[in-house]
Amino acid sequence: MFIRIVKMKFKKEHCDAFEENFDRNKDKIRSFPGCERLELLHDKNDSTIYFTYSYWLKDEDLLNYRNSDLFKGVWAFTKTLFDAKPEAWSVEQRDVMV
Repeated sequence: MFIRIVKMKFKKEHCDAFEENFDRNKDKIRSFPGCERLELLHDKNDSTIYFTYSYWLKDEDLLNYRNSDLFKGVWAFTKTLFDAKPEAWSVEQRDVMV
């Protein structure tokens, strides 16, 4: 399993639209084959910065999602709201504290 982290900075006037769209689609993304978990995080100091953490079983699962109509629709809308180019990382957990 690995985690895909995406950092997004939105125009202030578009933050509500992003959150509403995320809420409309989060359950569909969470139920996509291979997606084990999806989290939305909001920066404490900059209200225009958000992060998504999505947990995937295999690289192929993320690739299938990124090629899906669901992703294409969500991303087509989301990218119109950006104030900066998004950044993304795929990371593996090395140690987990419980």
